[in-house]
Amino acid sequence: MLSPLGLSPSFGFGDRLGLATPGHIEALQHSTFNLKPVFAQQSIRENTRTGRNPQQVIDDAKRAVDAAKWDSAWGADADHLKTVDDFPPFVDAGYTFFTVDPGEHVDNAADTDSPEVLKQKVTALNWDELSALYLSGNSDQASPWRRGDTWGRFDAESLMRAAVKYVKAIQHVASMFKRLSEMKDAFDFEMSVDETDAPTTPLEHFFIANELTRLGVKFTSLAPRFIGRFEKGVDYIGDVNALDVELAKHAAVTAHFRSYKLSLHSGSDKFSVYPLMAKHWGERLHVKTAGTSYLEGLRVLAVTEPNLFERIWMLGLERYPTDRATYHVSAEIEKAPAEVSPALLDDFHAREILHVTFGSALMQLGDEIRSALVKHADVYNANLQRHFCKHLDLLK
Repeated sequence: MLSPLGLSPSFGFGDRLGLATPGHIEALQHSTFNLKPVFAQQSIRENTRTGRNPQQVIDDAKRAVDAAKWDSAWGADADHLKTVDDFPPFVDAGYTFFTVDPGEHVDNAADTDSPEVLKQKVTALNWDELSALYLSGNSDQASPWRRGDTWGRFDAESLMRAAVKYVKAIQHVASMFKRLSEMKDAFDFEMSVDETDAPTTPLEHFFIANELTRLGVKFTSLAPRFIGRFEKGVDYIGDVNALDVELAKHAAVTAHFRSYKLSLHSGSDKFSVYPLMAKHWGERLHVKTAGTSYLEGLRVLAVTEPNLFERIWMLGLERYPTDRATYHVSAEIEKAPAEVSPALLDDFHAREILHVTFGSALMQLGDEIRSALVKHADVYNANLQRHFCKHLDLLK
């Protein structure tokens, strides 16, 4: 049944081809981790690059769900929406999960601004004077800001930095929530700042959650920008031990509010991070994956249709300098393997190159790619089952 999933642990299976849901369902049936799936998940950016629309994405997922006789709840995520004008086609198509991305309203410079600049920026904010309340210690609302909890403690400067960095984003999210509430009765709602330049500290996470709650925004999940690099289709890049400590603090903030779950974006292939999430977040988690299902499709083609795969790879090398502009990736063409073979799907640089050039590949070769994967559907589904069981089993 297509419905909001609430606070149940959940997992987003992005499907850029409209062919991956059968394999996703097989993975869930073989996994021992009990979670709620999001079978339709796509952003406007992805829709533009794949040539699909929100209705097509949800219809493709529904067909696979019906064919598999899936009788449990599942969701459909309108991902990374930026303005209220983005809502209508997703609302009309029956989406149940709406992810708002206010990244354009986040002031990343707040981390390094001088105190004088911060004061000027705070003065310019359209924000009521809660700082005095929070720092006074004279109210219930003030206490968690002063106690020095696991996630830290605000002083005047750190509160100003959090306000300057996130108030405009929070206000934007609140206005989008209000508009969506006028359009739809029941839905999951997420705020995502994962694609911003500056990491979200646990203290800033508290600030965001507290302000959203104060403004009456009923959000199901929150996706901070965590430390390190969560690049597309590859494992975590950074100090895993430092991340371990950080994720524990973020979990403590979430436990304080008890009203939402933490969301990890760019969750594809983050195998070193999943055990940390399981340890600290428990069932209060949502994970999003997308491009890894496309890459598993290319793995099938590399074996069964090597000539087509070689054309995809050559196009990727040509398009990567341009297509990488809207993604946080660090692959270098010069460091990718010279030989065109299935081994490219196991190489860091090649995976990122193939991942971010999916739009160019589908624009020029989309019909051939889809036809080949329909022809080899059994192999594709088996690859997806294996690959996602590896993801899901690490979350137990």
